Amino acid sequence: MSKIITITFNPCIDKSATVRKLKPEKKLYCSEPRFEPGGGGINVARAIKKLGGDPVAIYPAGGYTGQFFNHLLEKEHVPAVVIEVEHSMRENVIVLEETTNNQFRFGFPGARLHEHEWQKCLDAIYEIEDAKYIVASGSLPEGVPPDIFAKLAVIAREKNIRMVIDTSQEALRQAVEEGVYMLKPNLGELSLLVGKPELTEIEIPAAGRQIISKGKCEVLVISMGEQGAVLLTKDTEFVVTSPGVTRHSTVGAGDSMVAGIVLQLSKGKSIQEAFLYGVAAGTAATMNPGTELCHLKDADQLYADLLLQYQQHIIVHA
Repeated sequence: MSKIITITFNPCIDKSATVRKLKPEKKLYCSEPRFEPGGGGINVARAIKKLGGDPVAIYPAGGYTGQFFNHLLEKEHVPAVVIEVEHSMRENVIVLEETTNNQFRFGFPGARLHEHEWQKCLDAIYEIEDAKYIVASGSLPEGVPPDIFAKLAVIAREKNIRMVIDTSQEALRQAVEEGVYMLKPNLGELSLLVGKPELTEIEIPAAGRQIISKGKCEVLVISMGEQGAVLLTKDTEFVVTSPGVTRHSTVGAGDSMVAGIVLQLSKGKSIQEAFLYGVAAGTAATMNPGTELCHLKDADQLYADLLLQYQQHIIVHA
């Protein structure tokens, strides 16, 4: 069984297409749509699989959309534990305007989960014996309590599994109060955690250490989009600028970053090596259209380039 579990409470089908130009009140002719399985933890699992790993994705699925979603994930050969639920799965729409290269992302609310349904998602973790990491990522649909990631943190501690969280708002705050292994907030989410309206890049290290010193997490990875990312631990401060590439889509870049980091950690790599590979995987995802995520060849090449650039910062584990 896999060393890495991902859990997603609000999965979706991502439908992406292009249109020449968006115009109100006009019939717009789009390209042939692409359908891909999505949602935070699902994208992490897909990216891990693309990068050569073997994750297990836990998620709820219902209705005809849930059946189609299961088919899409099976086509990518991602092992899964599917929790059958009453309501149909949501669909999201991503449209690229060709004349401007602007991307428009339309997210729809997830279907309500009953208590016994989201509880089955938690129970499924107990059936996986040798997991080393749990990645809980994405938003929460109606019916799922905001302390769900905190509940997961308790389970992870009971099973001696490292917990990785990538979420927002109250769910993030409650998870941090329980304590986890790794957090991946953006600047806005980090500001929320330290009780400030906003943070500048200069303020990031002190804000992050405030969380680490209180025992809320061991590792902080703060994503800053095209500006790169920051790694913070008790003993480490490592800032990496994203490599310059031609960007086609930012959907799933953060999930690909998390996938790269956790996969490398599961292989015994140092946190610095894993972080650098995560930046490479996240950047690789932006090179592809829609929600295609990262490709192994691109991620490996970008990692090799970053390793040369930042080799003085890296602790290498064989």
